[in-house]
Amino acid sequence: MKKTATPLRDVPYMGVIFVVAEAAKLGYHGDHPDWCNLGQGMPEVGPLPGAPDRPSRIEIDIRDHAYGPVAGIPELREAVAMLYNRWFRQGKRSQYSAANVAVSAGGRLALTRIVWALDRIRLGYFTPDYTAYEDLIGGVARIRPVHIPLAPETGFAIAPEDLERVKADAFLISNPCNPTGRVIRDRELGAWVEMARRKKRAFFFDEFYSHFIWNGSAPVSAASYVEDVERDPVLLVDGLTKSPRYPGWRVGWTVGPRDWIETLTRSGSAIDGGAPRWLQRAALPLLEPVRADQETRSMREAFLPKRNLMVERLRAMGIEFPRECEGTFYCWGSVAKLPRPLDDGFRFFREALQYKVLTVPGEFFDVNPGKKRAGRSRLQSWVRFSFGPPMEVVRRGLDRLEKMVRRK
Repeated sequence: MKKTATPLRDVPYMGVIFVVAEAAKLGYHGDHPDWCNLGQGMPEVGPLPGAPDRPSRIEIDIRDHAYGPVAGIPELREAVAMLYNRWFRQGKRSQYSAANVAVSAGGRLALTRIVWALDRIRLGYFTPDYTAYEDLIGGVARIRPVHIPLAPETGFAIAPEDLERVKADAFLISNPCNPTGRVIRDRELGAWVEMARRKKRAFFFDEFYSHFIWNGSAPVSAASYVEDVERDPVLLVDGLTKSPRYPGWRVGWTVGPRDWIETLTRSGSAIDGGAPRWLQRAALPLLEPVRADQETRSMREAFLPKRNLMVERLRAMGIEFPRECEGTFYCWGSVAKLPRPLDDGFRFFREALQYKVLTVPGEFFDVNPGKKRAGRSRLQSWVRFSFGPPMEVVRRGLDRLEKMVRRK
């Protein structure tokens, strides 16, 4: 069919959205009982043992049909600040307040507000990392992207002293990392925040998987190492999508110095106008301390067996992990030593679709703003596997992948 002339650029689907679109051509949909989505970027959303009851209805006050504050309703901003102080800042002189929080309609919108507000700077980004960063960074002409490739030989880590030598004014990174599962924590994370403070370099931490922690105590946040919440150049982005397991609610927040939050609010006034008031009000009970702790604790108890099963089964198939999943609900594995054609991430993905299993080719996480890096992706032989679905789906999907590998 002939295309209509258009002023719009060609915008490709990225990551999970591409995977789902391709699977849909073969009959997949989200509730199809015959498919196993080991590519999904959301956690299971149903009831879990020991977790609070999931809301089944929302009452909307007549006043909440109106526009709300761009920065979020004061009650939710205060609730987020108090939760951060309780989790990460007990005993510290400097505490977050509602003025240190901006609410947005989801995490990607929070990140968009940040990137849109940036001046002409050099922004450091890492690979592999979250697929959405590519168009986010590449779409703002003021930004000069600085690529920082992370090697499998180091477990996709970078030492603080090596990072300090990178010529960038600010850095954007997911921690825990989507897709590698790498977690920057403890003294290492403290060194990153100390560098931000000492070198006056901004750090934007995408912390949406902050409670999905498998190698030590949880949660993990750079908020623990901020000395002065008004002066340290650190922004934290999180929300209800992952850890509390409410992805469809699209409620996110940014935490940082109040003057930066004011700037992001102005950014939001131009981009989106703010999150729905009724949805923010419905989110308030989910952030009550006892409930929030109960929710994330039950999540870890339910997800850890899935994580262990996936690592064990994939490794037995010949998939290699330079670093086992320390956080998130993903296993990031190399298929390079599997028989052809399964030694290529895209071909692995295509073959798995024939078994009604979704996975995500690693190339999507080779963040490349503006596609300025040419040639073959160094992540061509990598695949991201998700243990976000319920255990029975994870187990069934692994059984099918094992059958696929054995037949080759």
